[in-house]
Parts: sequence; C-alpha cells; structure tokens
Amino acid sequence: MARTGTAGTRKRRSVIGRLAALTLAVAAMAAVGLAPGLAGATTRSQTTASEVTTEKNAKLGTILVAGNTVYTQKGKACTGQCLKTWTPVVLPDGTTTASAGSGVDAAKLGTKTTASGATQITYGGKPLFWCTKDKAPGDVKGNVSDKFGKWTAVVTAKASSGGGSTSTTNAGTGGAAF
Repeated sequence: MARTGTAGTRKRRSVIGRLAALTLAVAAMAAVGLAPGLAGATTRSQTTASEVTTEKNAKLGTILVAGNTVYTQKGKACTGQCLKTWTPVVLPDGTTTASAGSGVDAAKLGTKTTASGATQITYGGKPLFWCTKDKAPGDVKGNVSDKFGKWTAVVTAKASSGGGSTSTTNAGTGGAAF
C-alpha cells in the first residue's frame, strides 16, 4: 500500500506542476499581449497619467495625449461595458492635479472624481478617456460613434490644408476643438 500511495502522490504532484506551468505561461502571454482575450481589462498598457501633452496628427492637427491619444464623449455616462473599450484617464494615487505639457492650456486642465473614487483628468470640463484600440501616441482609432456615444480626439489646432495657418476653433473631421 505504501507503494501505491507514493505513486499517487507523484501523479498528483505532476498534475499540479503542469497546471502551475500552464497558468504561468498564460499569464506571461497575457502580459506581453499574446492572449488579450484571456487577460481581460486588467492588461491595458496604461492606467494612469499625470501629464497631458500634444502630438501632431497629419489628419486632425495637434491633439492631446497622455501617453496615448485622449478622447471626450458626447452621450451617456461611460460605465460598465463602456469601460472595457474606453479607459478613464486617471491620476496616479496621491497625485491631485495633472500637469500641462507643451502645447496644453493648463487653465483647461481639471479633475473629477469617478464613481470608483479615482481622480479623472478633464479638459475644458470634459472627462478624458483612452481608447483601448490605440497602441501609440497619435493613433486615433477612437474617433467613432458607438453605442456609448460619439467619441472624438481632443484637437487643439486643426491640421492646415495646404499652407494656411492652423486654427484652435475648428476641430476638422473627427476631433473635438478646445
């Protein structure tokens, strides 16, 4: 009987070891983006920002970024399912104000408290969000209308159309002017 117990113990340890290795492999793939469906909403590359800056976009002009492009929304409040695509731009714990980088009007930066108690950055009084489809500063894959509302990148200066000067009063196609 002692022999059977030892073989059974070894078999259980082998199964547990394999499950642990599989778990680690899935976690590693999720961390590098190879298994995003398994990782859920917790693998976003960016969850907080403390500075808002600008980036040039050939189509829209000068847009706001906080790491990646930031968006505002016209529509109902973004909660529940909406937050899986649209991540609120929140300050890190312990930070109370966002800083304005180059090209950003510091007087327009503000904050609001989210339902979860986080401090979300606002611009011109509107809450800022990231789109999970954007992978780099300047990407504007979130200029869309979806079931949660109309989303637009924040444009601070419209792209010039052939030698004219830029404008801060017109967002052009797909951007919200500020």
